[in-house]
Amino acid sequence: MTTSPPSDPDPVSVDVVLPCLDEAEALPWVLERIPPGWRALVVDNASTDGSAAVAAALGATVVREERRGFGAACHAGLTAATADVVCFCDCDASLDPADLVPFVDRIRTGEADLVLGRRRPRARGAWPAHARAGNLALSHLLRRRTGLRLHDLGPLRAARREALLGLGLTDRRSGYPLQMVVRAADAGWRIAEYDVPYLPRTGASKVTGTWRGTWQAVRDMSRVLAEREEAHA
Repeated sequence: MTTSPPSDPDPVSVDVVLPCLDEAEALPWVLERIPPGWRALVVDNASTDGSAAVAAALGATVVREERRGFGAACHAGLTAATADVVCFCDCDASLDPADLVPFVDRIRTGEADLVLGRRRPRARGAWPAHARAGNLALSHLLRRRTGLRLHDLGPLRAARREALLGLGLTDRRSGYPLQMVVRAADAGWRIAEYDVPYLPRTGASKVTGTWRGTWQAVRDMSRVLAEREEAHA
C-alpha cells in the first residue's frame, strides 16, 4: 500500500475514506463536496480508468490498495488516516460527503461513538429492489445478533480512528461495514442513525448492481454475523 501526495504538515481535522474502483467519472462531483478543512483519502483499488490520476489532480490524497475487495480498500484508508475522526463514503456520487458534517458533530460532542447514514432514495432506481431486499434481510439478522434496531447498513459513517482500529476488523470483502457495526455493538458503543439523501450512482455497481452480487454480499455479511463475541474479546 502506498500513498501520494504526502499529507499536509498541518493537522487534519477529519479524514474521509473513499474506496474507489473505476470511479473517474464520479470523482469530481464527490471531491468538490468534501467539507473545507477535511482531507479526502481516495483508496484506489486497482482501477483501470485513471481514477488515481483524476483524484490526485483534484487534490485528494491517493492510497493504493492492490488487493481487491471493499473491505480491503476501506481498511487501507483507515490505516492511512491520521485525523482523530474518520468518515467513510462511497465514491460513486450516490452519497454526498457534505452530509457527514452532522455525523462528525455527534462524534465530537460525545452523543455517539459510531454514526451511520440511513439512506433515503431521492430518485427512481437510486436503490434497486434487490439491494434494498438484501439490506433489509441483513438488518433483521443484525437485530437478532446484537439487539440493534437499525434500518440500514449503508457506507456513510463516522467514528474516531483509534477506536475503529481497536475493533480489530478482519473482513476485507463486503462484510467489512457490517463487521464494524457488530464489533462496535459487542464493545458497547453508542450507535446512531442519521437520514441522508441517496442518489442514483454514477456507473455500474461492483457489489449490488445485480441479484447475484447482492446475495454474494449477503453471504459475506452472514459469515460476519456468525462470529462469536469471544473470538475478538
